[in-house]
Amino acid sequence: MKKLKTQVIVNPESAKGETRKRWTQIREGLRHFVHEFQYVFTERPLQAIDLARASLREGTELIIGVGGDGTLNEIANGFYDGEKPINAEASLGVIPSGSGCDLMRSLQIPSKLGGAMAVLKDAVAVSIDIGKVTFRGSDGKPAERYFLNVADFGLGGEVVREVNRKRLERKASSYVKCLATTVLRFKNKRVHLRIDGRELPRNEYLIGAVANGRVFGKGMKIAPEARLDDGLFDAVLVRGMKLFEFARQSWKLINGSHIGYRKVDLIRGRKVEAVPEDLEEEILLEMDGEQLGSLPATFEIIPRGLLVKGYL
Repeated sequence: MKKLKTQVIVNPESAKGETRKRWTQIREGLRHFVHEFQYVFTERPLQAIDLARASLREGTELIIGVGGDGTLNEIANGFYDGEKPINAEASLGVIPSGSGCDLMRSLQIPSKLGGAMAVLKDAVAVSIDIGKVTFRGSDGKPAERYFLNVADFGLGGEVVREVNRKRLERKASSYVKCLATTVLRFKNKRVHLRIDGRELPRNEYLIGAVANGRVFGKGMKIAPEARLDDGLFDAVLVRGMKLFEFARQSWKLINGSHIGYRKVDLIRGRKVEAVPEDLEEEILLEMDGEQLGSLPATFEIIPRGLLVKGYL
């Protein structure tokens, strides 16, 4: 691998704190495969954005994120200053070490440390699309964010909020358990959708996923045919279901066979607009596993907006 000025950004709390415990092993692996680098631990949410941005302004050519999808999302946001990339030639590397590492599946990055290190050493950086979302922030004000993998509204946003609530209460609970408890009380959402300017019939939705990558929710193949470099979102729209129907069909989300089911629509496009029918209703939005706000939201694709070490 060509010697690049390299910064490693580590989220020590990722993987429920296991990353901190494994850091010595990870660091020694990086010394073997990458050789020279600097590293820094994050100490608060969103800090990775600032760390990445400052590092790129200082001439860093490769930033390696050690953590899950949320950590990579923050680092990727740091590659941009407003609408423009700080250094369009700089690239992102991935060491998966989080409770959610869904992006790596679309980039063919192994979950094992040695395999992920080999990708850093051997893979050429590939250009992937990224998404930009304008939405209603948690404070009620307009907000903007980039995402790498999948953004979705409806059930996913509420599941992530439940995961975060359990984490704050220091109660152990998996994504699957939070999904099971959330779906029991979830009410389908009436949303007005427009894709590339074409209005869709108003409907009730269980899930509205705007997918760049193929997998979300700890391994569910929400958009099995999505590509990271085709310049299009795969909008996967799951219309309202009652609990029994969802229970019978939910296994299809795991293997991707839900595409083609009578209540699932797949529409590809460059711009997706989602507005609640009742503007006072809170319809939660999550991006790359982080619950950050709510609808209304506009999702726009940025073709080949980021260089990432991986395989397409």
